[in-house]
Amino acid sequence: MAEVIYDLKDQLDKIQASLLPGEKVEAVFDMKGSGTGFLGVTSHRIIFYDKVFLRRMKAVVSIPNSRIISLAAEDESGILTGRGFFASSKLIINTCRGDHEFEFRGADKAHMAHNMILAHMVET
Repeated sequence: MAEVIYDLKDQLDKIQASLLPGEKVEAVFDMKGSGTGFLGVTSHRIIFYDKVFLRRMKAVVSIPNSRIISLAAEDESGILTGRGFFASSKLIINTCRGDHEFEFRGADKAHMAHNMILAHMVET
């Protein structure tokens, strides 16, 4: 059994409390900025805590892996950050309902989340 990656235990607990039978948590990442508190990656979906979802209401939002249309890593270049798609800490997840932007606490965590989500998107 693979070890779950997480930043804060209380965020992991919230994700685990909402799992469906047979669903497994892979990672829970704490987010930067206002709006989104954390992003969870599970075997079936991504789950994020959004403080501004639907008119200032706090909500736990689920997006099934099958509903993710595309995944983008911001291309950032700068003197201090380096260059390339994984020099940034931002990911954009596109669904039929629009885009969701996430800013991670480090480019390494954004890269890790990207690879986990992409692996589910390309499963056959």
